[in-house]
Amino acid sequence: MPAFQLPFPCGQVWAGQTRTNHSPQNSVDFNRSDDIGDAVVASAGGKVSRVANEGNTSYGRWIEIDHGNGYRSRYAHLNSQLVSVGQSVSKGQKIGTVGNTGGSTGPHLHYEVRRNGVAIRPVFNGATAYFYGTKNYTSKNSCGGGGGGGGTSVVGTVNTSGADLTVRADASTSSAAVGSVADGAKVTITCQKQGTSVTGTYGTSTLWDFIGNGYVSDAYVSTGSDGQVAPTCK
Repeated sequence: MPAFQLPFPCGQVWAGQTRTNHSPQNSVDFNRSDDIGDAVVASAGGKVSRVANEGNTSYGRWIEIDHGNGYRSRYAHLNSQLVSVGQSVSKGQKIGTVGNTGGSTGPHLHYEVRRNGVAIRPVFNGATAYFYGTKNYTSKNSCGGGGGGGGTSVVGTVNTSGADLTVRADASTSSAAVGSVADGAKVTITCQKQGTSVTGTYGTSTLWDFIGNGYVSDAYVSTGSDGQVAPTCK
């Protein structure tokens, strides 16, 4: 079985509910306060096998990832879908946002794991989900950091409209400069963390990207997704 983790960024706490009248019975509904629009991430690496929209019924907007050996995970009632069929995704990569679409009666993430088409009880960080009732889970998804995330890095493109982008020793504009990257350069983001607020090409952001030798402001880096896309730096 793939090493499944919670479908949310590292450190977040979510209430997972299971019930006997759930369809399918082995699925989990995840909730936390004000969760609409919150990031949903891949619970394990794989290839996107389905991106669908059932309108006002069933799953609504949903995504399925094929993890190989008959294992697939499903993420339903999404507000947005940020991946496409055939795309390879890494564990912890943002694939969409929590929504209230389809037959949902309130914002939440409907999550399930299937083996050869049959829904099975999900496993998070090596432990089977709690059945039946509600349990709080803390995500351990891609809690690497410092570049040790093991296949969870994300490639971004620097866009400064011409100038070189300064690489800093830490996530602060007052931190020492340790280098620079050219406009248009591809960078590999191994982790991200909060720091000084910077206004750049993509608006104002307090998120900084670790690119191997230091940090650059995410306000100048395009990854194809808004918000945090890589593990949190330690």
